[in-house]
Amino acid sequence: MHCPFCGAEDTKVIDSRLTSEGAQVRRRRECLTCNERFTTFETAELVMPRLKKNDGRREPFNEDKLRAGMLRALEKRPVDSDEIEKSVNRIMKKLRATGEREIPSRMLGDWVMNELRDLDQVAYVRFASVYRSFEDVSAFQEEIDKLKSVPTPEEKRKQQSLLPEDGKS
Repeated sequence: MHCPFCGAEDTKVIDSRLTSEGAQVRRRRECLTCNERFTTFETAELVMPRLKKNDGRREPFNEDKLRAGMLRALEKRPVDSDEIEKSVNRIMKKLRATGEREIPSRMLGDWVMNELRDLDQVAYVRFASVYRSFEDVSAFQEEIDKLKSVPTPEEKRKQQSLLPEDGKS
């Protein structure tokens, strides 16, 4: 690690701590040449798979695009931002767990649909209308009819889970 003050290569670590719920290491360092102290943050660089679009194009996974799509569907809906972040994190964990270099974008879209169905049924239908390119009102009605057989997010929250949080499929 080069000193940001004098550019020397020799620095020593004075203190290390976990931050961001263990996802990052904060290191306090001291330059052995100029004795200035500075802080560095270390995170694991995880390679996410590329997405293969329906038209054959390939593009890198974009977390911001995932979050923006979910937020657009959830706009003006009573869903806690922590729940949205948990959903985004579950999707990203599934992406990494595939171990693939590339996955079909349809798979990612299905995961988003599942998460939205568990968060808010209105947001789910909003997302589905765009994702599945609904052509008319009957397509909306079919999707709503499917939802009637699934417990609402509120009903699910009232149920006690027997599995740990990350045991969700």
